[in-house]
Order: sequence, then structure tokens, then C-alpha cells
Amino acid sequence: MKNYKILAAAILMASPVCAVRAHAQVTTSDPIVVRTPSTVTPTTKGNWLKAEVIHADSTTIVVREQGNSRMIHTFTFSPEIKDRMQAIFSAGGYQYGDKVKILYTPGQTVARRIEGRPSKAS
Repeated sequence: MKNYKILAAAILMASPVCAVRAHAQVTTSDPIVVRTPSTVTPTTKGNWLKAEVIHADSTTIVVREQGNSRMIHTFTFSPEIKDRMQAIFSAGGYQYGDKVKILYTPGQTVARRIEGRPSKAS
């Protein structure tokens, strides 16, 4: 028991002598510069999504992926297809369960092209 007390006292007496003074964390390297392009242009051709229509109206289309039924996407229409989609909806439009293919840019929710037959209005 006495040996432990002597060992503890020796450690406590040696620790202030061995302590190293803390220094501030200073970096001397150059800062990292992040450059972003001033105009972002889509470099990809886009992705096609095979899907099934859940809901469609004159401004948006909500679809479920055919490969993964839990993935639901909502797309708005690009200005190029807006008039064509308005004509389709005037004639009855897409109904629940219609199969469509949607061309879109990854990371965006704008449909650039939609292919697929709308079902007959009842």
C-alpha cells in the first residue's frame, strides 16, 4: 500500500516538470480557393426515367419509378414542352397507371421531354 502512495506522489511531482506548453494552431499555408463557374451549362445529355403516372395536371406530373416503386418524383415542364403538354391535357391527359419515359437533367426536377401514350379519357 505504501509503494502505491510513493508511486502516485512521484507521478504527480513529475507531471508539472514534463508538461509541454500548448501552442495555438497556426497554419502557414495558402488558403484554399474554390472557384465556381459564372454560368452553369448542362454538360450531360440527361437521363431517361421509366415511370408510371400517379398524378398529372397542366403544370406538373408525379410519377413512380418502374424499377423502384418506392421512389416518387415530381416534375414540372420545360418551356419547350409546355404547349404540347397543355394540348395533351386538353384532350384528356395522362391518367393513373399510364407508362411514360421522362428525359430530365440529374439534380433537377424539370422534364425536358415526355414520351408515352396517354390513356383514353372516359
